[in-house]
Amino acid sequence: MAFDYKKEYKEFYLPKKRPECIEMPSMNFLAVRGMGDPNEEGGDYKISIGLLYGIAFTIKMSKMGNRKIEGYFDYVMPPLEGFWWQEGMREMDFTRKADFQWISMIRLPDFVKREDFQWAKNEAQRKKNQDFSRVEFMTFQEGLCVQCMHIGSYDEESATMEEMNRYLTREGFVLDFTEERRHHEIYLSDARRIAPQRRRTVIRDPIKKIQE
Repeated sequence: MAFDYKKEYKEFYLPKKRPECIEMPSMNFLAVRGMGDPNEEGGDYKISIGLLYGIAFTIKMSKMGNRKIEGYFDYVMPPLEGFWWQEGMREMDFTRKADFQWISMIRLPDFVKREDFQWAKNEAQRKKNQDFSRVEFMTFQEGLCVQCMHIGSYDEESATMEEMNRYLTREGFVLDFTEERRHHEIYLSDARRIAPQRRRTVIRDPIKKIQE
């Protein structure tokens, strides 16, 4: 049976529908950086997703070709994720989507090393005759965070984030956004197939304890 990150690491991908604190370990990702409205048809965000999946599936399907990645095991493709922010703003303003800056990501299995990633970029470019140079191998450790499962439209996330903020106030924490620590979303639902009111999105933000 294929390894499924969502099932094996439920604490990361299937949190409760109420806020909770979690310490996140280091993980490796495929990543593409960009800016602009993610809903723009044919826009940079949608292009970035195509680039990510081009590399991700090349790695996943390497078992069918000549490339034998050391330690390879069959796995379910991890969900699409993203870091989001707006220049000069502490919290997200969902009415100004054109100002969004983002890093789109897909988690890599631990057996994927940088040389495997580079092979996959070259292989995808050769097969698809497309430029994959924007795709990065990124290692990131979020550390202490607050997270919550959001059910509903992306445009309604602010209500869940307000609930998370109330939880932080009660528990003695504050948000800790920096140049390295961003608003994080994990998309468990395919927006092309699931109605907005039924979409499941993990919302995760960096936090720190209020000093006494």
